Amino acid sequence: MRCAVVGAGAWGTALATLLADNGHSTIVWAYEPDVAEVINDAHENPRFLPGVSLHPDLRATADKETAVSAAELVVYATPSHVLRDVSSSARAWVAPNATLVVATKGIERERLALMTTVIAEEFPGHSVVGLSGPSFALEVAARQPTAVVAASSDQVAARLAQEALSSPSFRVYTHDDVTGAELAGALKNVMAVATGISDGLELGFNARAALITRGLAEILRLGARLGARASTFAGLAGVGDLVLTCTGALSRNRTVGLEIGRGATLNEVLAGRETVAEGVITTESAKALAEREGVEMPIVNAVHRVLFERQPARWALVELMTRDLRGEED
Repeated sequence: MRCAVVGAGAWGTALATLLADNGHSTIVWAYEPDVAEVINDAHENPRFLPGVSLHPDLRATADKETAVSAAELVVYATPSHVLRDVSSSARAWVAPNATLVVATKGIERERLALMTTVIAEEFPGHSVVGLSGPSFALEVAARQPTAVVAASSDQVAARLAQEALSSPSFRVYTHDDVTGAELAGALKNVMAVATGISDGLELGFNARAALITRGLAEILRLGARLGARASTFAGLAGVGDLVLTCTGALSRNRTVGLEIGRGATLNEVLAGRETVAEGVITTESAKALAEREGVEMPIVNAVHRVLFERQPARWALVELMTRDLRGEED
């Protein structure tokens, strides 16, 4: 197939070289012209994915029309806060029959929309697939074993994405609970910030396990309110991605929490970073979405207080531990 990947950060680059490895004619759009140039000239992306050799046939461009024109499969891998603007600005050049895959994880801050909803709104009539699951970009690009889900209400589109992306090192399962897969992929980043804060405070493995488990309970509550199936959160997009992001050394969101737990401010942590820690952005939108839906999410609220209300991290954890006693399933 002719494939396009919109976004040449670590995740977009990893998916683009995966598609090229699978024999697809693939072009990746980079916001930064120098990134496109070095991908074409040196077959690597040292700015966002250092130390990885990319497929020699992978092409890159900083021109959106060149990237998406005539593509049968368009994969979106931009940061969540720019997805709508970046995708809509190239709408005129996307083929009417193109299948659109959303590899971005997040909740839109202004409209509180999931990422697949953003693309569906911008491209009415197109089949949209959400790609989610435990998948560090560096390990995918290094061809290490990974399993994810391609979720869509259109099973033909889900299978097309599955077949295009699957390889001996990258296994894709289809799924039809788009809301569950998308919500899990977004909220796990907030929980990773929380576990990073706990680890930075050196509160131990017990605390980390409790945060992961109670974080899953919060995600389930919001998912149920939004119509997602509970079983989705027990799968790759749920528990799989949650555990990886909350414990893995490659997790940008856990790293942000880790530094804050050790005493840094959010501004200090984010200063000079080119890569986006989606958990910071998603904390604001997740809190707003939970309030809109009337769902209690104490861990999300605690992370919000630490990140944006200047509450000392240790106080936030103490407040979580001293909340009113209740049954686990309440």
